Amino acid sequence: MSLNICVYCGSRIPSEDKFRELAEQIGFRIAGNNWGLVYGGGKVGMMGVIADSALKKNGNVIGIIPTALKRAEVVHTGVSEIIETPDMHTRKALMEKKSSAFIVLPGGFGTLDEFFEILTWRQLGIHNKPIILINAFGYFDGLSSFVNTAIDHDFVRSNNRELFSIVSNVEEAFSVLNRKLNS
Repeated sequence: MSLNICVYCGSRIPSEDKFRELAEQIGFRIAGNNWGLVYGGGKVGMMGVIADSALKKNGNVIGIIPTALKRAEVVHTGVSEIIETPDMHTRKALMEKKSSAFIVLPGGFGTLDEFFEILTWRQLGIHNKPIILINAFGYFDGLSSFVNTAIDHDFVRSNNRELFSIVSNVEEAFSVLNRKLNS
């Protein structure tokens, strides 16, 4: 199986350019490593930016989108492959199946939903693929604090911290990714 990296990110772009630039860097790096990109299939927001940047480097981009979002005309028609699913649950399962690892960028509720689901699946042993959360610009500081609080109160086992990596930038993310994919 060729290596495909799934990226979870938002369907919106914040007003600060640094988030757009982060998404561009990730897309460029994935394609530059000759890895495929698996993502939510949208042409809008951070999703569109990451797909476009991977495509600019001749990357293989697989978009997986539910019918309802495709009908809402947010589908990216210029990617290598679009896979339509009947619902969000099927979309997430297929994204996991087609991916070798997961990168989580700053995003909203949908991004957090995808992160927690893939993290829970790893916790349950459904997969053992790397999950890397990019805490760029301190975006996920509150989430990191929440995880520590959940561990402190014994709702989460302390060794569950090892189920995912938190990094602060693109360089760290790809260093961790390369190490975990080659081990």
